[in-house]
Amino acid sequence: MEEFRVKTKIVLGQGWAQHLSGRKRVLVVTDHFMAKSGKVSVVTAAAERHGAQTLLFSDVCADPDVETVTAGVSALLSFMPDCVAAFGGGSAIDAAKAILFFAKKQQPLPDTMFLAIPTTSGTGSEVSRFAVITDHEKEIKYPLVDDQLLPDIAVLDPQFTVSVPPSVTADTGIDVFTHAIEAYVCTARTDFTDAMAESAIRLVYQNLLTAYRQPDDLEARQKMHNASCMAGIAFSNAGLGLNHGMAHALGARFHIPHGRANGILLPYVMSFNAGCHDKLTRLIHLDGSSVRQSALQLIRTLRRFMEKLNMPSTIHQAGVDRADFEDALDTMAEAALADRCTAANPRECTCEDIKNIYRQAFTGRSV
Repeated sequence: MEEFRVKTKIVLGQGWAQHLSGRKRVLVVTDHFMAKSGKVSVVTAAAERHGAQTLLFSDVCADPDVETVTAGVSALLSFMPDCVAAFGGGSAIDAAKAILFFAKKQQPLPDTMFLAIPTTSGTGSEVSRFAVITDHEKEIKYPLVDDQLLPDIAVLDPQFTVSVPPSVTADTGIDVFTHAIEAYVCTARTDFTDAMAESAIRLVYQNLLTAYRQPDDLEARQKMHNASCMAGIAFSNAGLGLNHGMAHALGARFHIPHGRANGILLPYVMSFNAGCHDKLTRLIHLDGSSVRQSALQLIRTLRRFMEKLNMPSTIHQAGVDRADFEDALDTMAEAALADRCTAANPRECTCEDIKNIYRQAFTGRSV
């Protein structure tokens, strides 16, 4: 039986603060930078204008870990908010998801509204049933997948993304592209997820370079926000694939930003999967005379795209030492194979297949 779920109410642009009306206690989950810079005050001030008491939990770092989630659960159960507002990139939203998820396992929170306000256009976490939590001791990322993780309201306001550094715009934008491509070819895709993925691919292709080169272009920023959200809906319903399974393992071991890891791996995973689907190349008018030719044309286009975004094209260029890479290869391949995302990949793979793809991505060998 096929299903397509869109639980989250999506609010475009300004006017989102009205949804805080009537809330008495608002827990705001964010990261150190948003708190220290004062940017999070846009949320706390809005809540206080509506008469709510606020508590700021700003312990979130990139790749939120088990310890952060545990501390957040304690803060939430002590404060007992009727609203949790996540403000930041995917890490802040994922942390808020996990905090709420595990807090509800300890105590019922029936009237708690979950508001997600992304400040990057990349993860789609504001509308997905996924969250990724890191165990730094084991150097493993754990994807959580559950309908309870879905926020009640997602705010897509491009004003919050304008000050994002160009490198983050590039990394998160390629993450959107990867989400859409993997959702478009994964084994659980449907006509509904295809529609979302197709739109996201087009929007990224048409707007990412503009958002990267002209950060103040609010139209391009809004389009990238929309693309991220659509890709999030697509993969939340359909799943992802091998690329994300490998990126999770690579990022956990070598601390490469998630979107960047996805972008480095994507040409090689696409090459491995070539022959499964050729229709996605038609979305950006790159049809070839054969499935393989179409796939190769899309791979070349992706590489040129990443060059224009000044992104590394190999794992080695991302700063990983060869000896360290070889030492970690077996462990990463096993983790990628066991990752829940990998199960939806359109082509079955073995641990040896994954090691070969990693090696190609390390050296940049032609595919």
